[in-house]
Amino acid sequence: MDFLISNAHAEGAAAPAGGGIEMLLMMGVFFAIMYFMIIRPQQKRAKEHKMMIESLSKGDEIVTGGGVIGKIAGLGDSFVDLTVADNVTIKVQKQAVASVLPKGTMKGA
Repeated sequence: MDFLISNAHAEGAAAPAGGGIEMLLMMGVFFAIMYFMIIRPQQKRAKEHKMMIESLSKGDEIVTGGGVIGKIAGLGDSFVDLTVADNVTIKVQKQAVASVLPKGTMKGA
């Protein structure tokens, strides 16, 4: 029956685990890569979005996160009155504004 199951053999004593410095160095390099590839760009995008939200003014043409295009009719502390068609105004959160469009974009849409 030895041809179906291989025999188990005991190994010698394991070598002492060194390499603590290498492990810390590898973790440090991994964290640095994560910081520069993921964390830092996300913080930069959030800062740019916050600056864009703060610079909104009446008459700006914007696109919301849901894809609605409109012209700002009024600004509040956390909401924007958005004119999307003649005599049609909706209220959206400032955080929902995805981007500011160049002037005159709505005439072509």
